[in-house]
Amino acid sequence: MGASMSTPAALTVRAEAMMAAPPQGCPMHQEAQPVKVSPPSECPMHQAQPVKASPEASPAASPAASPVASPPPECPMHKKEAVPAHQDRAYEFVECPMKAAAADNSDIDPTNMMPPPNQVPAADQPFPLPVGREESTIPRHGSEKHWVYPSEQMFWNAMLRKGWRWREDDLAAPDMSNIIKIHNTNNEQAWQEILKWEAMHAGECPCGPSLKRFGGKAKEFSPRARIRHWMGYELPFDRHDWIIDRCGKEVRYVIDYYDGEINKDTYQFSILDVRPAFDSLGAVWDRMKVAWWRWTS
Repeated sequence: MGASMSTPAALTVRAEAMMAAPPQGCPMHQEAQPVKVSPPSECPMHQAQPVKASPEASPAASPAASPVASPPPECPMHKKEAVPAHQDRAYEFVECPMKAAAADNSDIDPTNMMPPPNQVPAADQPFPLPVGREESTIPRHGSEKHWVYPSEQMFWNAMLRKGWRWREDDLAAPDMSNIIKIHNTNNEQAWQEILKWEAMHAGECPCGPSLKRFGGKAKEFSPRARIRHWMGYELPFDRHDWIIDRCGKEVRYVIDYYDGEINKDTYQFSILDVRPAFDSLGAVWDRMKVAWWRWTS
C-alpha cells in the first residue's frame, strides 16, 4: 500500500532511472544485436523474400504486404477456368456500350449454353437496338465481379437463333427495352429465392454462394411441374437449372417460370418455383424442412 502512495518527486527519479542508458554489458545489448543482424532461416521474412524479389513487387513494400503481390494459387482469382467466356468482355458493354463485339457463332459456352455474345445487328433488323449491358447482383464464381445481363441487341439475336422472325405487328424498339427489364427482374428474383434456401447453410458457407453456370430446359418439365399439371395447374413456360457454388460444393437448383400479372413499376412478371434438386440427401432434407415449416406456419 505504501508503494501506491509515491510522491511526484519519487516518480520523477524512478522514471529518469528507467530512461538512463544501461551499460553495454547488460543482457539486452547482447540479445538485440543477433536478432537485427541475422534472423533465423525459418522466420517469415526469409519465406517472403522470393515474392519481394519479383520484378512486379515494390522495393518499399513491407513484409506484411508481400502476400498481396502474389496470392496463393488456391485463391479464386487464379481459377480462371471457372470464369465463363460469355462474361469475359461483358464489362466493356457496361462501361462503354459503343464497343460492339464482332459476330462469332463458333463455340458454345458451357456455363450458359449460349454462343459468344453477338452485338452485330441482324441483316433484316428493322430498327437499331442498344448494345449496353447491365450488371446483376449475382456473384460470378471464380471472379470478384458479378454476372452481366445481355443487351437488347444480344437478346434480339438470341431470339433469331431460336427460330423467331420479326413481323411488323410483333415488336417495336420500346418493347425490347421492356423485355430486357422483365428478363433481368426474373433473374434477380430467382437469385433472391436461392439465397433464402442458402440461408440455412450460412454456418458452413459464411461468404455466401456464387453462381457457376446455368442453362434453359424449357421443354424438359420437372417432375414437380408434371405433377402440378396432372392436378389441373398450367405447365411452366420456361425452366432453368442453376448450379451454384456453396464454398466448394456444387448445388443444383431447379427454377420453373409460370405466367403472372406484370407489375409495370417493378417489371416483375413471372411466378417462380425455386428449389434445390433432389441430387443429394442434404437437398432432400432441406426441402423436407421447408415443407414442414410451410405446413405448420
